[in-house]
Amino acid sequence: MQYDGFIEIVRNRRSIRKFKPGPIPDGAIEKMVEAARWAMSGGNAQPWEFIAVKNPDTQQKIVDLIIEQDKYTWDIERTREKDLRHTAFRGGHSSAIESFQDAPVFIVICGDPRAVQASVLITHFLPNEGGPFAHFLKNMANATQILHLAAASLGLGSMWVSVNSTVEPRMKALLDVPVELAIHTVVPVGYPISVPAPTYRREVKEILHYEKYDRAKYRSGDDIYNFILRLRGRMTAAYPEET
Repeated sequence: MQYDGFIEIVRNRRSIRKFKPGPIPDGAIEKMVEAARWAMSGGNAQPWEFIAVKNPDTQQKIVDLIIEQDKYTWDIERTREKDLRHTAFRGGHSSAIESFQDAPVFIVICGDPRAVQASVLITHFLPNEGGPFAHFLKNMANATQILHLAAASLGLGSMWVSVNSTVEPRMKALLDVPVELAIHTVVPVGYPISVPAPTYRREVKEILHYEKYDRAKYRSGDDIYNFILRLRGRMTAAYPEET
């Protein structure tokens, strides 16, 4: 595959929040998982498992759990200055997450932390790369990202829905996920109702350094504050119902 084709997929991938209810093509789920299983993992641990959920009743129960989770998010997010809040929470408790419920497929990405023992044991004892559990999370994130890119290559939309500890035990019970495993992400997949405009990205010249860190590109606390303010303004298109 040539770089031009690859970068087109990367640039055109979007986080889709509203889906057409119709089905996706036969074989699409298997193609996405085929791509995801080739993700990098320490020691080739491959801790990931994928549950494709099509049953509307089960999907609604997952949506209800995410809505409940979102309430916890709002309790914390509202402690910020309003202008710095995530755009979905500018007007209060977000209802934007309900929009993904029309996706014909939810791919629930689970992982088995025990498999990470395939890598060197030092990753479990030293705070390298984010802490002992970070090694597992990075493995899972690698597979999740590739699954999103595979969806984009098939002309499908997808969304990254994180799952936190406030609802994970009940989602595991709903899907009969063994206690040893963790639920990492829910990925709704389907045809988008509309495709958002290209998203903002910092330019290569702003983030690339040669030989050593270029201190002329260092961002102060004020720079980061103003950067987040500008991000919030750019994100309003993703949450038009919130503005």
